[in-house]
Amino acid sequence: MNIAPGEATEDEGPLYAPAKKVFPQSVKGTFRSIKWTLLCFCLAVYYFLPFVRWDRGPNLPNQAVLADMANSRFYFFFIELWPQEIYYFTGLLILAALALFLSNALYGRVWCGYFCPQTIWTDLFLWVERRVEGDRRERMKLDAASWNAEKIGRRALKHAIWLLIAWWTGGVWVLYFADAPTLVRELATFQAPATAWIWIGIFTFTTYVLAGLMREQVCLYMCPWPRIQAALTDPDALNVTYRRDRGEPRMSLKESKRARVEGSPAGDCVDCFQCVAVCPTGVDIRDGSQLGCIQCGLCIDACDGVMAKIGRRPRLIAYDTDENSKRRMAGRSMAFRQVRSRTVLYAVLIAIVGGVMLYALATRARFAMSVLHDNAPMFVRLSDGAVRNAYTIRLSNKWGVTREFWMEASGFAGIVAASADADVTPDGRLHVSVEPDSTRAVRVFLTAPRASVTGKSTTILIQATEAASGEVVRVADHFFAP
Repeated sequence: MNIAPGEATEDEGPLYAPAKKVFPQSVKGTFRSIKWTLLCFCLAVYYFLPFVRWDRGPNLPNQAVLADMANSRFYFFFIELWPQEIYYFTGLLILAALALFLSNALYGRVWCGYFCPQTIWTDLFLWVERRVEGDRRERMKLDAASWNAEKIGRRALKHAIWLLIAWWTGGVWVLYFADAPTLVRELATFQAPATAWIWIGIFTFTTYVLAGLMREQVCLYMCPWPRIQAALTDPDALNVTYRRDRGEPRMSLKESKRARVEGSPAGDCVDCFQCVAVCPTGVDIRDGSQLGCIQCGLCIDACDGVMAKIGRRPRLIAYDTDENSKRRMAGRSMAFRQVRSRTVLYAVLIAIVGGVMLYALATRARFAMSVLHDNAPMFVRLSDGAVRNAYTIRLSNKWGVTREFWMEASGFAGIVAASADADVTPDGRLHVSVEPDSTRAVRVFLTAPRASVTGKSTTILIQATEAASGEVVRVADHFFAP
């Protein structure tokens, strides 16, 4: 029999089931308490960090964390990064990826269940929904009810609070890009720039839609991480697991008691569906590892509560490994292998990348120099036969005070420096002053007797020395001749 793509047989049923609306039930327990603690901590950091002050001295902003786009600077407490130091952000991205790989190898999708912004804001929005509309049964009943004054009022209040949270979330985001107290005052008096309002609008919309309306759909269909982590996990990774060897065969509590009296096999699972009711993505953990499971552990709390009521051992659902499931089925004791080649490799890579970044940060120069040779013309022959090359030298002063620099060139005998932008000393050195936290471009001409130039291109060394500290930066370039 020929079956068209997407068509189902009578026995199999439809291939694509319609999506069901998820009404997560509230739950109390160890993992719910951990999630509440982390939620409060992460939201507190996000909402209040822009208002933390950090004194960097005169002429510099005193906001602890600031992405100063106007002046091309990024400040993080005592760290100040310039555009030329973008490699630090690259290193942070590498560290974040390796940390994500390590956490996945150890505890599965712990990021998704506890730290992901989508999870945190969805939890917050669900808390508001429960406060306004009630718990799972009340919300399901309200959703099925016809539209009346009570339903309209509850829905309007819920969405109004959601929009308020979303607006404040977007408002705080823009505070990381400007002085927070000043921008708050400008927003309150409607004097803020249009860019701020546009970004607040964008983040208000995305927060409201993703955390309030789409919720589990983001985890199921939009986020790439569930697909990626499936390729990174292994049998020794801890994941939220239904212990089938202990729970099956599942049956109601009465049937279970009857079966045990008769000596028939009966699992601890009483098919109460509490694990499904509390799941924020609506999956049944008893069906095994699934794309929708974010490893939040709420089903563990729900199951432990049921086990306590019926007098059975907790952790029928628990953080466990596939390897332990096989060991229990074979009658062997459990074993947890957290230290293995994969986790050691990730930890070593994190240590190497982190160590390199810390060393580079601790030993980096507080000023930088770049040299750009003129291309048109490459050189000029003077009337006395000497050859002159022109360069643009840019000095970057990364300190909050004015700094004095001495510049000189070397490479062969007789090279002489001249500049209209800097003072020239009798010994041929250039004196340049650079303002705090700024750059200065200096036009420099290097002249050498024709006899001193040994070829069409000669390597030279341009050196800048900071007058007060003696810190030196050297840049190699070329001197061209006929």
